[in-house]
Amino acid sequence: MDQRTAGGAGLGLALLSAATFGTSGAFAASLLEAGWTPGSAVTVRVLLAAAVLTPLALLQLRGHGALLRRSTGRLTVYGIAAVAGAQLCYFNAVQHLSVAVALLLEYSGALLVVGWLWLRRGQRPRALTVGGAAVAVGGLVLVLDVLGDQELSLVGVLWGLGAAVGLATYFVLSAGTDDALPPLVVAWGGLTVGGGVLVLAGAVGVMPLAAPRTDVVLLDTPVSWLVPVLGLALVAAVLAYVSGIVAARLLGAKVASFVGLTEVLFAVVFAWLLLGQVLSPVQLVGAALVVAGIALVRVDELRHEPSAPPLTPREDVVLAQPAPR
Repeated sequence: MDQRTAGGAGLGLALLSAATFGTSGAFAASLLEAGWTPGSAVTVRVLLAAAVLTPLALLQLRGHGALLRRSTGRLTVYGIAAVAGAQLCYFNAVQHLSVAVALLLEYSGALLVVGWLWLRRGQRPRALTVGGAAVAVGGLVLVLDVLGDQELSLVGVLWGLGAAVGLATYFVLSAGTDDALPPLVVAWGGLTVGGGVLVLAGAVGVMPLAAPRTDVVLLDTPVSWLVPVLGLALVAAVLAYVSGIVAARLLGAKVASFVGLTEVLFAVVFAWLLLGQVLSPVQLVGAALVVAGIALVRVDELRHEPSAPPLTPREDVVLAQPAPR
């Protein structure tokens, strides 16, 4: 697969990941209205997704136990920081801040990815990337409507920045190919570790847990609580994490993290479709700016992708010869 084809496939998968992650808000909102705590919703989501992926992961790992052992540290960091840590920090942030401000802080993780690549790998951000980041963040501000009256709490801001670190960790580790673990195995390992951390957090009282098994409302229709739970696990976790990891490997951490900003747009759209929350004109303008900012970052990457080296005379001769029969 050449770079342009890989980039197109990666972009499609990144949008699929963002869209499926974006369904989590609507599914979770229906459970919260029924008396579930946020911690319960995310814990069930992560544990059920890990259980669904277990047989598939074990099949892919058959005969490759040594590879899994070498990757234990990476998967542990992924599960603690990218899965459990990001969500624990976000839920603690919304206890002190509005949901909009907490989301804005969490998605500043895309900027942390740029900073990490600059400090760690010497990939200094170019002017077009900086401009795209500014446009995308400005659009995010409009989509989340954080320009209204907001009360900031230092504790909440710190929790929000912790969520941003978790999100940045997700993209950086997802883009890594050094361990050669299949994306599905990486997702399974991270969800398994993250699920264990979330259960521990609930057991010690850091994260309140309550999950009444009663009907919920989706599309103005009463449905079983199992419907949003399965949506959270299968769509917003299994499909979202696996497609997101593949996308990050194809696009790289930087572009994948900026495309990930569209999760907020998808979340707003799904809240409109499933919960009847109407989009405002300002939000639509903000959505357009987010897309424009992402496009600028992607164009910058395309302009600086290395081209394939020219063929040597010997390679020309070999390619010109008829294939053996």
